[in-house]
Amino acid sequence: MKNPESAPLKSLDVWEEDVLLRYPDPETIAEGKSKEDYRNYDSPERDTVREFYRLNHTYQTYDFVMKKREEFLKFNKKEMPVWDAFQFLNQLVDDSDPDTDLDQFQHLLQTSEAIRRDGHPDWFVMVGLMHDMGKVLCLFGEPQWAVVGDTFPVGCAYSDKIVYPEYFKNNPDFNNEKYNTKYGVYTPNCGLRNVNMSWGHDEYVYQMVKDSLPEQGLYMLRYHSFYSQHREHAYDHLMDDHDREMFKWVKLFNPYDLYSKNPNPPDWKELRPYYEGLVAKYLPATLKL
Repeated sequence: MKNPESAPLKSLDVWEEDVLLRYPDPETIAEGKSKEDYRNYDSPERDTVREFYRLNHTYQTYDFVMKKREEFLKFNKKEMPVWDAFQFLNQLVDDSDPDTDLDQFQHLLQTSEAIRRDGHPDWFVMVGLMHDMGKVLCLFGEPQWAVVGDTFPVGCAYSDKIVYPEYFKNNPDFNNEKYNTKYGVYTPNCGLRNVNMSWGHDEYVYQMVKDSLPEQGLYMLRYHSFYSQHREHAYDHLMDDHDREMFKWVKLFNPYDLYSKNPNPPDWKELRPYYEGLVAKYLPATLKL
């Protein structure tokens, strides 16, 4: 039986569906699914999302993030060929998700294929294929609230532009004078490279492939869940000019992340030669997790 504090959501996809409610797209990239389909969300689901964010905002402290970086960024949990890593990720399939029968890898293929159809560079397609690989954190026993969810800076005041900001009052850092001012442990426009973000799959996959992809792609991976900035501009005071330039790419990636999911499975037999070549071009033979 699931620990309710470890897994308040019936599947990780519930978080993504909630993001779609907050940021609906009038012309969805997804084929075979309308805007109204994305907004078909009942109240019980919203209740689980609220509980998810209550936990996330309560426990994602500066010290928690430092602990998780120390624990996971050694990448000493597993080492396996890239394609085995995708199969490992597929263990996250949740039979209780009514929206789709597709596995994690098929969702990644939908994102990467939408990017490829629009003629973007192949490294961008690679970003689409890899962007959720960090969700393997769940398979190492991490609670959902430390894997998915909107990300945000820790070590400074929490913005009221973050979803469900009222739950931050339960976070020990909320009343800690070291961390609860506008800049906290940071300095004005210090650049996001100097800012610690809440822990989750974005940072994990960024660190996993940071030596393999162009910087634009790395920004997409590292900040694709940072909605309070790339949608709400709540942390302009921490960003420098280089961040602002790179966030053009984060914003370009965001619609493919949110709106490419649909019920039609990609034809892997047809696509396999292309993606085997792509992975061989950009990634080492084995991934350290």
